[in-house]
Amino acid sequence: QLQLVESGGGLVQAGDSLRLSCVASGRTLTPYAVGWFRQAPGKEREFVASITWTGSSTYYADSVKGRFTISRDNAKNTVYLQMNSLKPADTAVYYCATDSYSSAQAMSTATTLKYDFWGQGTQVTVSS
Repeated sequence: QLQLVESGGGLVQAGDSLRLSCVASGRTLTPYAVGWFRQAPGKEREFVASITWTGSSTYYADSVKGRFTISRDNAKNTVYLQMNSLKPADTAVYYCATDSYSSAQAMSTATTLKYDFWGQGTQVTVSS
């Protein structure tokens, strides 16, 4: 059974940077596309970024394009989300997710976020 654990969240000021990590255990992440999602208080969970299993293609929500970078190290079974120029609007719980059949592109356009494996989330709070 694949398990995902996010880390790296915290309280930062606007303009600061954070790097989130999503570490997989129980199974290799190599064949899977992986996505990052976030949920702010009172809002629905939304897509942030996704990456193909090779790392050759990435997709981003318009709200984070140019500020966030998703990457992966398959040898470490880890996917990262580098977040720069953080804004108060980025405040949310951030989750990584995957399954065996969703492509990274499909994750970027999906209207329902139903993936087999989710992490527990990591809180990111950006103060103004």
